This record gives sequence, structure tokens and C-alpha cells, in this order.
Amino acid sequence: MTLWRPTGQAELDLVSASGWRAWPPRLADQPIFYPVLNRWYATKIAREWNVPAEGVGYVTRFEVERSYLDRYPVQQAGGDSVLEYWIPAEELDEFNRHLTGAITQEAEFRGPVGDDEFAEAEAALGHPLPAAWRAYLQGPAWLRRGWLEKSGSQVWLHSPREMLEIHDAWRDATAAHPGIAIIGGDGSREQLVLDLRKDPAPVMLADVSSESWETTFRQAADAGELVERIEAGTFAFDFGSD
Repeated sequence: MTLWRPTGQAELDLVSASGWRAWPPRLADQPIFYPVLNRWYATKIAREWNVPAEGVGYVTRFEVERSYLDRYPVQQAGGDSVLEYWIPAEELDEFNRHLTGAITQEAEFRGPVGDDEFAEAEAALGHPLPAAWRAYLQGPAWLRRGWLEKSGSQVWLHSPREMLEIHDAWRDATAAHPGIAIIGGDGSREQLVLDLRKDPAPVMLADVSSESWETTFRQAADAGELVERIEAGTFAFDFGSD
């Protein structure tokens, strides 16, 4: 059975140290371990609780033997979708023995980006970044990276400072794309970029080997449309294969 858990950096580091195979022991003031039954609820907690508390929040997914879970009643902690299990801390070791496969990180959310970081990036670019992009990255919790639920696409988004680091590493290709701002990608070769020569700046897809704007593919009319589709979970990369 698939379960989900929102978590912070400290707990995720301990999960990683286990080889992504076990949840760490609860602290003395944490008598219950709370896995939840759907991604929506895990995402809500990660964005509304973990990010404000720690500056970062993660959504994880894992599988547990259904026959083992049958001993625990499902707890409804609010609306119809606010469903969770309550696993006593002293039973967590046994719970871990009934995991099937690895714990996986599905999404990472970050807290608001400061004005100083935007100012630094815009000075380096020689262009202002779109207001919709600034509003998203300065909102309460923005998607840093993750798998989108409806499209299945993996999306990575960059803070302005990360963007400048990528520009420096991708210097030759950046020079071949005047007005470029690399705002994200697929975690591999493909980069989501803004063409800041235009207003509104369209979102394009550029491979790391792209030699000019002519070899890029349009992904969204502007940053606002991109954000809307990411938040809806429907954004999918268009590689121009048609």
C-alpha cells in the first residue's frame, strides 16, 4: 500500500543515512509516527508546516505491506482527504520491517527568496525578472523540484542565485542566447529558460547543446502560465518532436 510522509531536512537526512530503507526513531516528545494516505495531504503539510518551520519541506512516498497495516485503523484528522495512520513510536521498528522497497523523495519545497537575491540576479542579467516569477519564488512555499502528479514530469526550478551559478557553468551556451534566464529544467540536459528580450518573456526549452534561440522550443507564453501549470501538476515538457 502506498503511503506518504511530509518531512523536514533533519529527518530526511536520517532516512538517507539508512539507505532510504527506514524511518528514524521518534524523539522523546514524539509518541506517534504519522504517515498519510495521499500526496495532497502530505504536500499541504510540507508547504504549510515544514517550510515555515525549517525553510524547506519534502514529500516522500513509500510502500508498506497492506496485511500489516490492517492492524491500524485509518484516522480522519479533518476533511475527507485528511487521512493518516497513527503508529506508536515503540512500534516504528516493526513498521520499518514491513516497508517494501525504498523510501523515495517526490517533491521539495522552499521558502521565500529574498529581494537581495533577485536584485543580484537582475543586475547580472541586465533585465528584470518577470513579476509572476518573483511572486512565485517569494510566496510562502515554492516547488524546488519534484514529480508532477498529473503529467508525471520531473521539474527542477532554480532560485536566482542558483540560476547565476548555472549561467556561469553554461557560459558558452548562455552567450549564444542573449537575454536568457535559466529558471529550471528536467534535472538533466534540458533547461527551462526565459527569453528576456521579449515582453512578456516566453518560457522556452533549451538543450545544453543548443547553439541559438532557433533551436529552442516554446513551453509557455510566460512565467505566469508556467507557474499555473506546475501548481496544477499538468506541465509537461514539449521537445518539439511533432
